[in-house]
Amino acid sequence: MTASGAEGPERFRLLATFLAGRAVAVAAAPAGQAAYTDGAAVFVSAGRPAAYQRSEVLVQCALLRVGSLDPPVVRRLRGRPYVARRYLAFEGRRGLAELARHVPLAVALAADGEAATTGAGESLDLARGRAVIADPPEWFGVIEPTRLLKSGSGPSARATDKDLRLGFDLPEQTEPEDDEDNDPEGNGTGRILKLLENPMVSSAKLADLLRKLLGTSRASGDSDAGAQMRAGSVRRGRRTGGDARPLPTPITFVVDGKPGAVTGVGGAWYPEWDVHGNRYRPEWCRVLDFPLTTDADTSAAGTPRDAVLRHRLARVALGPEVLRRRPDGDELDIDALLDLVVDIRSGHSPAENIYAETRKLARNLGVLILLDTSGSATDTDPEGLAVHEHHRRAAAILAATLEELGDRVAVYAFRSDSRHAVHLPAIKTFDRRFGAVERARLTHLEPSGYTRLGAGIRGAGRILGTEAGTPYRLLLVLTDALPYDHGYESRYAEADTRKAVEELRAEGIASLCLTIGAATTPDMLERVFGPSGYAGAAALSDLSPQMDELFSAALRELSAPKPRGR
Repeated sequence: MTASGAEGPERFRLLATFLAGRAVAVAAAPAGQAAYTDGAAVFVSAGRPAAYQRSEVLVQCALLRVGSLDPPVVRRLRGRPYVARRYLAFEGRRGLAELARHVPLAVALAADGEAATTGAGESLDLARGRAVIADPPEWFGVIEPTRLLKSGSGPSARATDKDLRLGFDLPEQTEPEDDEDNDPEGNGTGRILKLLENPMVSSAKLADLLRKLLGTSRASGDSDAGAQMRAGSVRRGRRTGGDARPLPTPITFVVDGKPGAVTGVGGAWYPEWDVHGNRYRPEWCRVLDFPLTTDADTSAAGTPRDAVLRHRLARVALGPEVLRRRPDGDELDIDALLDLVVDIRSGHSPAENIYAETRKLARNLGVLILLDTSGSATDTDPEGLAVHEHHRRAAAILAATLEELGDRVAVYAFRSDSRHAVHLPAIKTFDRRFGAVERARLTHLEPSGYTRLGAGIRGAGRILGTEAGTPYRLLLVLTDALPYDHGYESRYAEADTRKAVEELRAEGIASLCLTIGAATTPDMLERVFGPSGYAGAAALSDLSPQMDELFSAALRELSAPKPRGR
């Protein structure tokens, strides 16, 4: 061990960072205090053996890893220590079970008790119930809602500009130096730190941690190895007036469980409408669309059928198709008429079907289903079923039905955490079938975060406009609540969402908002999407008999665009 404090709880810092999937410090809690975390650090019991403290680190980091301590859940635990204790009994075991799949160190701890729940929402519901629940082991520690919310470093805490800048100001290139020159002690650590020059893995904290573990200092010379590379986003925009919508700026990011660093997948900065200043805020929101991955078993993933819904949506025939050689119709079929003349002159009995009839039969519709997975979707209906479950089920049935009818369909989830991080994870893209993998992704979605609806609509509208490949396009939004995020609420949020819907219409994209199983009052959503662009019901089956009318009404709105600049 080095003299850097690695004999104490600090020795678990690298382990905690790996387990939680984010930078996490480890320190001793005040004497007599049980283990807990504030999101930025794990505090273990003071004076306990190393093995005991390590178990505490595993439990607390498992809670961070699986989203047990996300703000929407933690807020519902604040001031309820009895519920928090019962919730910890469920989530601690669920977190260890998830961790044991990837970390052998957690296997023995997970054997203490099997997970009885599949998500934070289910654990919270059981914790608030009256069923008898055994207390968690002492080494599970406690949940401290106030510290988690107050620290501003929780799992879904607002990212800083330093964390979120994705462009790079490349340093001047210098001739590479020999590794031995940068490693005077000859122990090879210079080569390790040299790897950190790569912007893909650049991290000052990681470099400092490696130095402590390896017992070395920075190599001599001017090398930037192990330094945090300064980053700056590259933006572009076009304005022809205060009301002109700036263009989104393409960016790139990585998908490693969480979006944020660099790879080839696309993303964009989008404007936001400031109703108070009556102008756009250019390049204000960062929207990240990325493929959602899951290790879940796909063998049992299935989709229920809705015969009424299929029958109604089959009646939505959008494109004209000419039926030729008909016994009657709107006009003469020239080809059939020429054949008639030839038959008469050849002495054959002519066919009498010489008319062409135009009908709206061709299906050329592209639909993007945007599923709101913000934390408010954990609220339940009078029967105890979460709104998220209603919407997830509706998204599956709608996607399967539309695909069966021959429409182009995509399914994306949506949640946000400040204007810097609006996530659009792709459950099903336009170029893939709605198969077992896509159904499993949808089934295992967990609600979290907030609802910056305007940015989500703009990001989904770009995908729909560029990838659907159809003349008729519809954005189908499944949401339960009013738009809300950091600095995004009330009149401001409503005006921006309405402006985003108007932008869609100007681009030839219709929108329809459905609220299923939620107690949300429809006033605001009707003002945003219009009376013909919004519908709510207790279940999807209640909307199925009128779904063709809802689709057709939303598409007809394209022929009557609303005035811009409100």
